[in-house]
Amino acid sequence: MQYALLIYGSGDGWERLSKKEQEGQMQEYMALSQRPETRGGADLGDLSSSTTVRVNDGETLTTDGPFAETKEYLGGFYLVECGSIDEAIELAAKIPAARSGGAIEVRPVVEH
Repeated sequence: MQYALLIYGSGDGWERLSKKEQEGQMQEYMALSQRPETRGGADLGDLSSSTTVRVNDGETLTTDGPFAETKEYLGGFYLVECGSIDEAIELAAKIPAARSGGAIEVRPVVEH
């Protein structure tokens, strides 16, 4: 079964880390991307460069950047293949954001 491990951050957690702590976490993220159960993933980049798209009565509407009231943002994800939800949760707990103020959403991927 494939699971998306959606990585949510608080926005300011990374800047509060020392350079050494940032380098350590980057090594952890890279190690997770090299695990045999990891099928893909990405860092979604700077939140301020995002655009939100909606269609209302056939008209495409866009909004630049995040909403001001957003407390957490989707910063990246891993796509993993695990034998059970428990294995996926165990892997999600290894993601640095889970212990530094963020959250990891584990969601089954529906294959069509």
